[in-house]
Amino acid sequence: MVIGACSLELHLPGNRSLKGKRQVIKSLLARLRKEFNVSVAEVGAHDVWQSAVVGVVCVSNDRDYAHGLLTRVAQWVDESRLDCDLVDYYIEII
Repeated sequence: MVIGACSLELHLPGNRSLKGKRQVIKSLLARLRKEFNVSVAEVGAHDVWQSAVVGVVCVSNDRDYAHGLLTRVAQWVDESRLDCDLVDYYIEII
């Protein structure tokens, strides 16, 4: 069994409240679950209005598949989400 974990560091430009941040993050998490069938949660920067850290996890029997899936998740966030900017991401395969 292979577990892939990815940490996405996001910047939310133009966000002015925790309520606005919550709307963006909630939408992002729902779309990631639907598009990629992965487990996701906000895991850091909870009290910062314009920053968020999202954790993404998948389970597979193939290291390359898990790494490729998490890379596609990061690329999708970077390319298709206009309400947040991907600052950095880190993938770990266990």
